[in-house]
Formats: sequence, structure tokens, C-alpha cells
Amino acid sequence: MSQLVAIVGRPNVGKSTLFNRLTQSRQAIVDDTAGTTRDRQYGKVDWNGKEFSIVDTGGWVVNSDDVFESEINKQVYLAIEQADEILFVVDAMNGVTDLDDHVAEILRKSRKPVILVANKVDSNDWLYNVPEFYKLGLGEPYPVSAVSGFGTGDLLDEVVKKLPEKDDDGADQLDDIPKFAIVGRPNAGKSSLINAFIGEERNIVTNIAGTTRDSIYTRYNKFGFDFYLVDTAGIRRKSKVNEDIEYYSVIRSIRAIEASDVCILMIDATRGIESQDLSIFSLIQRNKKGLVVCVNKWDLVEDKSVEAIRHFEDAIRNRLAPFTDFPIIFTSALTKQRIFKVIETAVQVYQNRKRTVPTSQLNTVMHEAIEAYPPPANKGKFVRIKYVTMLKGAQVPTFIFFCNLPQWVKEPYRRYLENKIRENWDFNGTPINIFMREK
Repeated sequence: MSQLVAIVGRPNVGKSTLFNRLTQSRQAIVDDTAGTTRDRQYGKVDWNGKEFSIVDTGGWVVNSDDVFESEINKQVYLAIEQADEILFVVDAMNGVTDLDDHVAEILRKSRKPVILVANKVDSNDWLYNVPEFYKLGLGEPYPVSAVSGFGTGDLLDEVVKKLPEKDDDGADQLDDIPKFAIVGRPNAGKSSLINAFIGEERNIVTNIAGTTRDSIYTRYNKFGFDFYLVDTAGIRRKSKVNEDIEYYSVIRSIRAIEASDVCILMIDATRGIESQDLSIFSLIQRNKKGLVVCVNKWDLVEDKSVEAIRHFEDAIRNRLAPFTDFPIIFTSALTKQRIFKVIETAVQVYQNRKRTVPTSQLNTVMHEAIEAYPPPANKGKFVRIKYVTMLKGAQVPTFIFFCNLPQWVKEPYRRYLENKIRENWDFNGTPINIFMREK
């Protein structure tokens, strides 16, 4: 499980721009207006072979300075509780403000590694302002320009160096047993589903702590099933945190998803698929986890016809495209309708993730598919795929195609190869990696 770095700071210091720079994306919306970031942004960073997760704690409501301060309190306390390391971003152009002092005071009392980031050093002139931030008492400020990328390499070196060593003992002991995370937006029925699984027979479950501050594994071994439900230690929150429900649920989702093999994504049947469902789905996709979509509260839907079910399924797959090869189950955690079907399907998806295809069989089938539809020619040159094999020991099914011109095999043809693999072998619910290598 990768470690989590949180970006905190007062509004309009460039947190989202820094997030985009470090994740090499344009995920977060960037604007000069304070409070632009409403949805919490999450991404992955890979620096010199070390991977970690990063979350941008935007989302203040713009009303008054008092609101700013109370919202910042929530964000900082939650970051302290949930993150492994904190990037405190300040504005080198404006210098130290009262809000910066306030955040720094909270961070000094925490035991988390904190890196002070002096952003907006867009020219050498602003470097003279950076020493002022030493008075915040958080050590050396790192001058960066999130816009140009200046200083971000040195910053990432320090981030990687300060990340605490992972304690993976708890997780390592669980490798042979499936780990399922039940995730979804608030009030989708996650707790009801967990209670339906384990609420009445608590003697059959045991709680095993995983990595520090990360996850709790609740073992379920009944009716022939044996797996762990993944929950997060964040349930035990500090009393002084005035909880921001949405932010807190996203952080917990990140932890649970990263600790799992298969994610059961709960969708409220009475509301349909919404933007927060898509955000959680994107977390599952980025972490390459198995997926089972569980449409809960089906007992509250009046039209349960075959046509209504098909329409609902089509709507979900269209919103989650291009990944559409996953199971969808209509349940009611309240009446326990089809809840064991959810478990059976999650186990099947877990087995699909572990599936291996013999090399000879793989080459026979895929060569026929390649001959029927070869890769498009580029500038009069033809791509010839000679051999395909599965990578052993990969986290998800990974196929390596050896060819003469791998750089010319574009995404549409990779999707064609993936579709042919899915047509011939059952990889329902699990992502597939396809790599082209030169031979």
C-alpha cells in the first residue's frame, strides 16, 4: 500500500497547481479565485522508483475570514490524522500571514513529518522573500514554482526521504486471503451491507490491524467463504476534529482501496450514478483494483422489470467507460437481497485477477486475432507482433506483446487486443495491463 501525502495551506497559495505539477496531470482546476477547489483531488506520484499517493485538501467555502479559519482547521486536523506526511504550502510573494501562523502552530504540535513549501518563486527576485518563512518554526522552506516546475525535483527528493518506513507486517500475513473493500459515497449503504454480512454473527469475525494508521481487516469465514473486509483506522477520529464528511470519506476510501484486492462500489439505486461515484471509481482504476458494482436500495425502486435493469446497467457502463467488463449486482442490504451474490462475485473477480493463461494457448488465440486485424501501418512500415506472454507475479493480469516497432502501437489497437483477451478468457471485473516491447 502506498503512503499518503497531504497538501495543506490557506486558499490561493497554489496547492492545486502544485498537485498538478507533482502528479504530472491537469486534474485539479486552477484559478486565481480563492476557494476554486471544491472536490478533493487525489493522484499518484512516482519519483525515482518510490511511489506515493497525494491528496489536495482544497474545498473552502468563501464567506469570511472566520469561515476560512474554521475550514482550514478541519482540513489540517484531518490531514494530520490520516496522512503520512504533510506539505504545508505558503505564498512567497505575500509572505507570512496570520492564517499561515495558525496552521504552522497546529502542525508544530503534530508528530507528522512536515515540509514547508514556499510557492510562487517564479523569478529569482522572490527567492529573497523565502527566509522569512523560517519563523514559522517548521524548518527549511523549499522554494518552488509550481507553474514552471522550479525546485520541485529537490522538493520530491525531500518528500521521499521524509516518508516514514512502511510497516507491512500486518498486510503480509494476509496475502493468501482475498481482501475486499466496500466503498461508495456517504449514505449509499456501506455500513448496512457490512452489518448484513457480519452484524448478527460477530463470533465468526476477528479484527486484525494492518499497517499503522492504515487499515483494519475484519475476517469473515462463514458459509464456505474466507476473506477480509477492509476498513480504515480513521474511524477512531480525534474528538477535536469537526468532521468534514466528504473529505473524510474520500481519505478513508483511498486507504481502503489501496489496502484491498477487490472493491465493492456501492451505488444508491434511488439516486443513480453521480459525480462522487465516478471519483471513487477513478480511485479504483488508478490503483488497478478489481471491481464489483453493487446497486443498493433496490427494494425502494418501483420498476424492477428486465428493461429497467438493463437500462440501469447500460447507464452505469456508459458512465464508467472505457472499462465496462465488470459485474453489476442489484441488492438490498436492508432485506439482505442478493448480498451473498455480492460475496460470490467478489471472490470470482479475485480469482480472475490471479488467472494465468498458458503461453502456447495465448499465442495461438492472439496470433489469429492479430492476423484477422493487424496493427495499422505507419509511414509505409508495418508493425509485426511476433510473440505474447503473461508476466508472472504481477499485481493484475499483465500481457507483454513483443514486436518490431512497439512505439507505433497506439491506444485503439491496445484496446482491440484487450477485448480479444477478454473474449477468450474470463477477466471480468479486473483491469488488464498491455505492454508492447521490442524484440
